[in-house]
Order: sequence, then structure tokens, then C-alpha cells
Amino acid sequence: MRIYGLILMVMLAATAGAQPPEYGPQKGHLVIQGGGPAEGTGIMETFVNLAGGRDKKIIIIPTAGGNRAADGKLIVYQEAEILAPWKKLGLTNVHMLHTADPKRADTEAFAATLRDAQGVWFNGGRQWNCVDSYAGTLTLREFRGVLERGGVIGGSSAGATIQGDYLVRGAVAGPNIVMAPEPEHQHGFAFLRRSAIDQHINTRNRWDDMIPVIQKFPNLLGIGISEGTAIVVTGDTFEVIGRWKVTIHDNTRGYQPWEKPYYVLSVGDVYDMKARKIVKLGTGVLNPAGIQP
Repeated sequence: MRIYGLILMVMLAATAGAQPPEYGPQKGHLVIQGGGPAEGTGIMETFVNLAGGRDKKIIIIPTAGGNRAADGKLIVYQEAEILAPWKKLGLTNVHMLHTADPKRADTEAFAATLRDAQGVWFNGGRQWNCVDSYAGTLTLREFRGVLERGGVIGGSSAGATIQGDYLVRGAVAGPNIVMAPEPEHQHGFAFLRRSAIDQHINTRNRWDDMIPVIQKFPNLLGIGISEGTAIVVTGDTFEVIGRWKVTIHDNTRGYQPWEKPYYVLSVGDVYDMKARKIVKLGTGVLNPAGIQP
């Protein structure tokens, strides 16, 4: 409904000779959730619908949950448990994909299952685990291939942050370290380019945590997302869906001395990342109706 009007608007602009997007994918969509439960928000349903419906092939990536336990042993994920929330929605072609070994992730045998997938969802945990497993591999290239076919990539919590360019909270030492000291954990998968994405901003009081990131990297757009809330990215534009708020840390905007150096979007607001402005104000209230696969 409302969100599909946004998608149509972007598609029409593209066919009219508009420049390729600077932030979001040229084809396909991103669903970026700030953690927490999605039940009753329409977020999971939106993701499934953008993938084409319940019968389309969708891949769930649990890797952020951890590659190794504290004793060094490999973590084994139970596929039935990982897929249960999605099968509850009625998905008939949903599969788990995971490895702790980047060499395996760089093989045709492992990555091939992504070739006909229309959706990929990254679960929560610690985002650096995804970097360790998939950065620079054939699997990462196939993730991008899903978007190039017009599919959708989504994720919650760590699965939100990994979609950004700069990797917020990538430090192995703990999630309270906003900017990782290790260089290999400072970059996400950049499905959403020129961005840094934080999550759980309301429940963990992270409203101000992006400030030093944008001070150091003023070219980035900082996006903080509340729990049970998501942004749905189409080209250079996104719409806020779900329950609560999204913060925008924009270094190109002037702020009064008494203001926080960011501003807040509500449910239904539509934001143009390239123009750095709100292009439509929403109602600010949860409305998952009509977002059905």
C-alpha cells in the first residue's frame, strides 16, 4: 500500500533516466530492523512480500549468533529452530545457510544455493562474526546477486548493522565499543552504501552513540533504529515501518547549540538519503495492515 507507492515512485524515476542510487541497491530492496521482536509490526511480512511471497526461496543466515563458543568449539545451529519463525509465517521454501569457515564460504558448492534465492535474512548476534565468515568471499558476491536480481536482503540487530558501510560495534571485545579498534571489523557489507547503522537505540539508550562515528567519518549518514522498527530501502529512499523511531545523524545539516546533532523520524516518514531530507511525513503510528505476502 503506502510502501508500494514509494517503490513505484522510485521505479518510475529510474525508468525516466535518473542516476543510479548512491546509497541503496540499484535493484531490489533492503529491510533493516533495529532488533527486538517483529511480531505485529509487519516487518517480516514486508520482507517476505518483497521477496515475492511465501513460496519464493529465502535463505536465513544465523552466523551473527556466533561461530565458536567460549571454549573454541564450533557452534552448531539447529535448522528447525532457526527456521521456525519463518515457517510459522507459512514460508514453504526457506533454508538455513551458515559456515564459520571463510574458505568454505568462498566455494561454489557452498554459495550455489544463493543463485536462485529471492531473499536473504541475517539474524542478530555480533556482526563481526558475519565479517569473519563471508567478507571477500563468493558467498558475499552471491548475497549481492540477490539484490541484482531484484530480490531483498533483510536483517535484525547485528543483521541490520552488517548491511551498512562502516561497521558500528564491530569490536570483538564487546558491543559497548562503538568503534572497533581492529581494522578487519570496521567495514560491513555495504548493501547500504555511505552509511553506518546502529540498533536497539531505545531499549539500550544508544541515542547519542553514533555521534563520535559521524564526527570521525562526516561523509557517512548515521542511522539509528529502535527495536521493533525497520527502514525499507528502495534506491536512495527509505520508509520507516514498525513501532517506534529512527535517528538520522547528518553532518551536512546545521544544528543549534542546544540541539542534539541528529533528528528523529517516525513510522510512515519517507526519507531521501541523497537529498538528506524528509520527503513525506507519516502518521507516526504502527500500521502493519496491508503488508501481507
